[in-house]
Amino acid sequence: MNDGAAQVPGFLCFDHVAIAVPPGELEAHVAAYTSLGFTVIHREDVLGTDQVREVLLQVGDGPNLVQLLEPLTPASPVAKQIEKNGGRGGMAHVALRVRDIQAAYDDLKAKGFRIIDAAPRKGSRGTTVFFVHPKTTDTAAFGYILEIVQEGEGSHA
Repeated sequence: MNDGAAQVPGFLCFDHVAIAVPPGELEAHVAAYTSLGFTVIHREDVLGTDQVREVLLQVGDGPNLVQLLEPLTPASPVAKQIEKNGGRGGMAHVALRVRDIQAAYDDLKAKGFRIIDAAPRKGSRGTTVFFVHPKTTDTAAFGYILEIVQEGEGSHA
C-alpha cells in the first residue's frame, strides 16, 4: 500500500449494488438471482426514513453483494424512485465499504462532496452508513446515489 492510498478515507471494496424492486416483485427477483447462483445472506425490514424490505445476496465467495429493495410504503424513497422511473425498478445506488465511517464522512465533506445525511447513521445488518447526493460535487455529478458503508457487529461479508 502506498502512502497516497492511506490518505484516501479507507475505501476497501464495493459493498453492494442496490436494485429497486416494484412492490410485490421481491420474491420473483430473489428467485432469479438465486437461479444465477447467488446466495441469500440477509433479510430485513428497514424502517425509519428508508421504509424498505431488503434482501442481500452474495456474489460467489467474495465480499460483493446485491441488495434488493422493495418499498414498504408509498413514502419510501425507493417507492418515489420507482415512480419517477415509470413504475419500473432499477439501480437504486452503489455502495462502497470503508474502514472508518466517520473518517470517510469528514474527508468527503471537507472535499466538497454533497452528503445527504447530517451524520453517519444506523444501516441494515448492523452497519453504519451515509449517502452522497447524485449531484456529487460542484464539478462532478455521478448521476447516482453513492452509499458509504462500515461493517458492524453481525454484518456479513
